[in-house]
Amino acid sequence: MFSKLRKKLQGNGGKVAGGVLSIVAVYALWTSILSTFGDNEAEAAARNRYFICSETGKSFSLTIEQNMSWPVQSPYSGKKTGYPAEPCYWTKDGQIKSTPTWVLVNHYLAKKGPTYCPECGRLVKPQNPPPLKDAPPPTAKENTSRSARSE
Repeated sequence: MFSKLRKKLQGNGGKVAGGVLSIVAVYALWTSILSTFGDNEAEAAARNRYFICSETGKSFSLTIEQNMSWPVQSPYSGKKTGYPAEPCYWTKDGQIKSTPTWVLVNHYLAKKGPTYCPECGRLVKPQNPPPLKDAPPPTAKENTSRSARSE
């Protein structure tokens, strides 16, 4: 039984089949290595972040690299004035919008006090939570009146 198989593999058909199997094996090994050690889509997406220039107030996208710290180099000022930007998905009337306004939170600048979105006037925090329907964050006026009531 094995002698017949051996004869078939020694012919031209066997060499072609062996070559094809070798290519398939190398491809499988390569994709296995990439999936184990390479960037997957979730990691790549997590490394793409928005920053905001503290001098110009303009936002920009940047891929985080290993050992990178902020402030990062801003394409607008040409200096290390880029800080993490937090998304605000709210409108002035408390509705959710599809594209965010990127906000520089006071916390990242070591400034005291809350940060309010310059577009809608609503509270923005570090690691700002996603919008929940019918639960917009407070405006500066609403936040002040809540603080006054709790004192």
